[in-house]
Amino acid sequence: MHGANGLMSGAGNPSATVNFIRKRPTYDPQAKIDVTAGSWDKRRVDIDVSGPLTDSGNVRGRVIYANENGNSYLDRYSREKNIFSGLLAFDLSDSDTLTLGYEDQKTNANGSSWGALPLVDGNGNAIHYSSTHSNISQPWVHWDVHTQRAFAEWEHTFANDWKSKLTVAGAEHREDTEMFYMYGDSTSPTGYTGLGSKYKDKNLELSGDYSLSGPFMLGGREHQLTLGANAARQRNRESSQYGDVLNYSPVTLEDALHGYLPQPNYVAALPAATSNYTDRQKSVYAGARFSLTDDLHVITGARMLSADSNGDNYDAAREVRIHGKVTPYAGIVYDLTPEYALYASYTEVFNPQYYLDGQGRVLDPLEGKSYEAGIKGQLMDKKLNVSAAVFHAKQDNVPGSSTYDANLGGYVYEAMSYGSSGLELEASGEVAPGLQVNGGYTYVYITDDNDSRARKFIPRHALTSSMTYQLPMAPKVKVGGSLSWQSKTQNDDSPAARQDAYALIGLMTRYDIDQHWSTQLNLNNLTNEKYQQSLRYNQSNFGDPRNFTASVSWRY
Repeated sequence: MHGANGLMSGAGNPSATVNFIRKRPTYDPQAKIDVTAGSWDKRRVDIDVSGPLTDSGNVRGRVIYANENGNSYLDRYSREKNIFSGLLAFDLSDSDTLTLGYEDQKTNANGSSWGALPLVDGNGNAIHYSSTHSNISQPWVHWDVHTQRAFAEWEHTFANDWKSKLTVAGAEHREDTEMFYMYGDSTSPTGYTGLGSKYKDKNLELSGDYSLSGPFMLGGREHQLTLGANAARQRNRESSQYGDVLNYSPVTLEDALHGYLPQPNYVAALPAATSNYTDRQKSVYAGARFSLTDDLHVITGARMLSADSNGDNYDAAREVRIHGKVTPYAGIVYDLTPEYALYASYTEVFNPQYYLDGQGRVLDPLEGKSYEAGIKGQLMDKKLNVSAAVFHAKQDNVPGSSTYDANLGGYVYEAMSYGSSGLELEASGEVAPGLQVNGGYTYVYITDDNDSRARKFIPRHALTSSMTYQLPMAPKVKVGGSLSWQSKTQNDDSPAARQDAYALIGLMTRYDIDQHWSTQLNLNNLTNEKYQQSLRYNQSNFGDPRNFTASVSWRY
């Protein structure tokens, strides 16, 4: 969903919301195996098997496994990822389904970095790197992550087309990292300061959600109503250790790029370098879709949220108390013709946050308002979707400029207010037999309290497009391409950290050997464009240079 989402999530920002849908056990047997190889020794295998476990299909299962290994275009970087997921679904009755699931994911990375290439030196001058492979990470750096998740979901269908869903989920997230960070520093004799550090983190999450939705009659017309409540708790424990060398010490950029910096010996974590806190959120929500006429629909709702935190975060009290905060939402849709619909919406923006200010206190919640209006259409016998929208959002208490505070062991932020306005155009679907297109253009202009342009690390113009074509003379062959382009960007605090406008081009071809087997080849960054990934924090690695992936797939 594009735009603010005060109705569905309650807490969030006005950009977009992504709804992740879990893969579920299927009534019909199915299996899929994908094997992929690519540049820099990339190797991956995906296995997905699903189907009934009883003759009647009232018990179903699904097993998913993936393994990925590979190096990188970045010097000294490599990663291995393992994913396992198992799910069971039980039809307890014609109206009740219980789904249970478990997931285990491990990622071990070597040569990762906390931060990236510094873009300016201590005097604010731009640093020019000759190679896209440049990496400040050292051979002894690693970042190991292990996440385990489990959930249970009970869905009940009532006789009057109402449905209820109860979901309970838990997760344990652990990180063990040894990192290196550096930045330009005019007070350092070498012009740069480096920090070696070691972290252990354990995060426990527990959440539950209950919703009830269905139709109701009012004024002789049928409408839709949704009611719900949810609660979540997250407990975090983290310790940070700093080395006897590389503890805010002078380093040279040349030594860092070549991986010559020595591995520190770490001292025990002190209270000022640990965190132990618990965050809690509870909310109730209601939303309705009213059909005032056959062509006019009104969507309205609100969510009331409470949040609190207690504990310590790097020797600073993590105290947040928010109770009964209501975020309303309202929208209207008018079917202009059978093909086109006009819409407009308004929602408030609210998000508890835990960034610290210069005094070590938690910033106030992010708040604001978001407006959107547009037109959507379904053309060419509903094969092509098109849309155009204008939007405006205002946010207060946004974490703005940041500086590293050695006493707090992390960044501190200044609360800022921003406004953003823009437009968005999109089209997706089949424009001719076998020809699929998907593209969009976004213009956004962001200002600060003084109506001056701000957040310049976000491109003002962005374009994405892709297309595939199934060859009529060879129906088993599909070819395609993609183009993405963005306008120039720069860091707000360091104008010398700039990225000119650039475009990325990709090509693909797919061949369906038979009903079970297929193969595909992708070529990314065809022109080998050299570009920086992001300028937000005055640091950035270069994006992927030209590369390819080739895959073979089997489906049953």
